Amino acid sequence: MVDEEYLQIVKDAAAREGRPESEYFREAFRIAALHARRWSGDWDIPALDFGGPVTEDDVREAVDETVNRKNGATGNII
Repeated sequence: MVDEEYLQIVKDAAAREGRPESEYFREAFRIAALHARRWSGDWDIPALDFGGPVTEDDVREAVDETVNRKNGATGNII
C-alpha cells in the first residue's frame, strides 16, 4: 500500500534520527486525517476593514515601520 521509494525514505530517516518508523506513520496519518476533516457549521471569521484597498507599498511600509520600531533603527530595510 506504500510506494517502496517512500518506505525506504522513512526507513532511512528513522535510522538516521533514531526514531521508530511507526512515529513517521502516525504523523502521516494525523496529517492526512486533519487534511480530510470537514468542519461543520459556519466559521466566525471577522471581516477586516482598512478603509480602502491595501497596496503592496502599504504593506512594505507597515513592515518597515514595525521592524524599525522593534530594532530601534531608522530607514528603509526592504
